[in-house]
Amino acid sequence: MKNILILIQAFFIVVACSGKPEKNNTPNTTHEKNTMEAATKKDIETVLYTYQNALNESSTTHTLPLYTRDGVFMPQGGPSAKGQEQLKEAYDFVFKTLTLDVKFEIEEITVINENYAIARTVSKGTQMLHADHKTTPEENRELFILQKEDTKWKIARYMFNKQK
Repeated sequence: MKNILILIQAFFIVVACSGKPEKNNTPNTTHEKNTMEAATKKDIETVLYTYQNALNESSTTHTLPLYTRDGVFMPQGGPSAKGQEQLKEAYDFVFKTLTLDVKFEIEEITVINENYAIARTVSKGTQMLHADHKTTPEENRELFILQKEDTKWKIARYMFNKQK
């Protein structure tokens, strides 16, 4: 009986010791997650600043690739444009109507998951209306919903409005 108890104890010790060792990945996992999130935020910043530059260049050609295929542009006081065809029409109209010279200040980027993020910005600068060639101050707050499409971050939804 004593031998059986010793064998049972030995068995449990062997089983306990032979199991996969627990990995203490908490620091590495947290570090990797923070590194990935920082890289994601950097990629999103690049999209936002590229969009800012496309607006300042009055370039529909540079604006459209920044949107997802079914992207939606929701300008204040105007109809929403959905999809690449409507986006092209909307931005062609905007750039025929005015010229922007704005700078974005990114106030927040929140990564929801590996495919979605939200960004909140404020833009300040000027706009020149082509109808009267008058330049006026321009200031908006913007909300972007970004989505990963074909491994790249793109604008899925964009809305802006005046702060004042």
